[in-house]
Amino acid sequence: MNLNINYRPALDSDKSFLLELRSKTMDPHLTATSLPVSQEAHLHRINYKFDQAYIIELDKVAIGLLKADRKIDNIEIIQIQIDPEYQNKGIGGSVLQAILQEASASNRSVSLSVLKVNRAQELYISLGFKTVAEDESSYFMKYGSANMSF
Repeated sequence: MNLNINYRPALDSDKSFLLELRSKTMDPHLTATSLPVSQEAHLHRINYKFDQAYIIELDKVAIGLLKADRKIDNIEIIQIQIDPEYQNKGIGGSVLQAILQEASASNRSVSLSVLKVNRAQELYISLGFKTVAEDESSYFMKYGSANMSF
């Protein structure tokens, strides 16, 4: 499948889209985990490392968010969210594959965390991520050198 996926830096004008996206993609998981789902909590998460946020576009339509912190030895996926209307179409997998290729080409690992109730962990496992730690609500996963701490 040839997907026309593009990325552009997130702007302040995208925050209403990002609030709606976060609510649609995260509220059920956050509620199931007894974590806050308020607009204030969502804005706090959206604003965290906002300079590293990219809007994912499919055919020039905003459909998601990728926030990644690229370091010398690791790429941390801080957030990846795809609008539910576009989930299960290979888009998230394509976005992640591109990051894994970038990491491989630069000899870096990739890390992320996922709520235990979020089925996205199945995708991460299928791509080769391994759980390296966990807390009460989340799994911490890594792709690449298993000896590196999270």
